[in-house]
Amino acid sequence: MGERTTITNGIVVTLNEADDVHVGGTVVLEGDRIAYAGPAAGAPAPAGKVIDAAGMAVLPGLVDLHYHTAIGKGWSDHLPLWESLEFFWYPAIRALDDEAAYWAALASYCESIKCGVTTVNDMYRRLEALAGAAEEIGIRAVLSNDVADPEHDLDSLDDTRAAYAAKHNAANGRVEIAVGIEWLPMASEGLLRDARALADELGIKFHIHLNESTTEVDNSMARFGRRPTEVAYDCGVLGPDCIAAHCVWLSDREIALMAETGTHISHNPGSNAKLGNGVARLPEMLAAGINVGLGHDAAECNNSRDLFEAVKLASIIHRATRQDASLGQPADILRMATVNGGRALGHETGRLAPGWKADLILLDLSGPMFVPLLPEHKEQLYSHLVFAANGSCVDTTIIDGRVVMAGRRLTTVDEELVCAKANEAFAAVLGRMVVPEKTTQAH
Repeated sequence: MGERTTITNGIVVTLNEADDVHVGGTVVLEGDRIAYAGPAAGAPAPAGKVIDAAGMAVLPGLVDLHYHTAIGKGWSDHLPLWESLEFFWYPAIRALDDEAAYWAALASYCESIKCGVTTVNDMYRRLEALAGAAEEIGIRAVLSNDVADPEHDLDSLDDTRAAYAAKHNAANGRVEIAVGIEWLPMASEGLLRDARALADELGIKFHIHLNESTTEVDNSMARFGRRPTEVAYDCGVLGPDCIAAHCVWLSDREIALMAETGTHISHNPGSNAKLGNGVARLPEMLAAGINVGLGHDAAECNNSRDLFEAVKLASIIHRATRQDASLGQPADILRMATVNGGRALGHETGRLAPGWKADLILLDLSGPMFVPLLPEHKEQLYSHLVFAANGSCVDTTIIDGRVVMAGRRLTTVDEELVCAKANEAFAAVLGRMVVPEKTTQAH
């Protein structure tokens, strides 16, 4: 039994099976697990560290299901996806070294923690450096390489194997390594099959971009004669250990393949909108029984790691495009950002219930963004959490039972130093980048 922490007097939003909300409730943490979450009347006597959550909501931590560590925020906003990748993203990540990756990861994870994110599913490069950053700052991280065919000069499955040997289950299991495939325009069917074989051999998760843009679908049809998800299915990629990111342009058959295989989808509405890639068929995915979580993608694609933005967009963007205000009900969207993401990663996170991981956040409800509020009115509270909240209201972030932010101050790293070092790292990467000449229109 580890150190006990008792959180008292909060509005405890459990997101448990019964969807219980306890006004003036109590949460008790024993080490890295939740021992109690419920009304104060039934709680154990306060012991150990006591946190008074009066005026705050206590929620499960958010799970950012599709994430890229990144330091080039705001650098290529004027470009569509293909050009942004070719003329900035890929040159930048090819110019990474371990130091730049480490500071980029720390800066990324700082922003996420300050916005209430307790888990990231991060596909990037230099995984040992990323793992070191995750260990230090205290975030829960599933890390995967940008694996592509050799001619694209990104990562290989050997890089994944090396990262697994060095860092899988580091920090008492808080840091994991997964297999990551960049996307089908940079992958052969042979690579996809080899990647699936490695994931099966090591018993680790699989992270891949699929059907993000119409140009990706066109590329797949030209190269393989099939759509991206159909190719992934044929190569054995899909399954209950696989998280497929974006999935904007899924056909009916592809949605059925996702459902049949138990594949999880990360819906990234902010990135999809900003890059002009479209609006995913979320209502059809949910109707098919697919487990869907939420992600922000990369800062270059979204300019913010505030997952509360994705929470809001995941409701309103579909209401707008379908002209149907019954879509994206707040309770369902909150589950996408919490327990659905945890389920996709095989974690017991995203719910305040005994035995579940002690990953939770405290939101300050005292500001005007939550006024008026009748705490006992659950529907109003949920509405505020989805349509009004943003990361600035997160007061405290607890991961694995450890307070990593209190009173909006990070407890594990020097935020000012991290930001300064990340800026220096970005400048160094820019200096090393080799950018192809724009001789013809990209792709």
